[in-house]
Amino acid sequence: QVQLVESGGGVVEAGGSLRLSCAASGGTFRTTAMAWFRQAPGKEREFAAAIRWSDGRENYVDSVKGRFTISRDFAKNTVSLQMNGLRVEDTAVYYCAARSYPLFTEAVPTLSSSYNYWGQGTQVTVSS
Repeated sequence: QVQLVESGGGVVEAGGSLRLSCAASGGTFRTTAMAWFRQAPGKEREFAAAIRWSDGRENYVDSVKGRFTISRDFAKNTVSLQMNGLRVEDTAVYYCAARSYPLFTEAVPTLSSSYNYWGQGTQVTVSS
């Protein structure tokens, strides 16, 4: 059974950086896309960033563009999220997600329903 395990969360001051990683284990599946979603207290889960496995095409929510970078490692079957210039409003639980079935459009998926594997989440807290 496939499991996604996130790491790298923590507490950082505003303007600082963190790097999140997500490793897939426990089974064999062909990843077509992986993503990071986040959920702040009292808010719905929202899309943050995604990457298409085949060619590395990236997609970001506007609020993180220019600050966050998503990347993938084929050999390790991992995805990372480098977060720079962190803001208090970035505080949330960050979830890794993976899609194991084909993509039907050119777009890199941003909807949570487009992913069928999820990690448990890692807390990111940005203090002012």
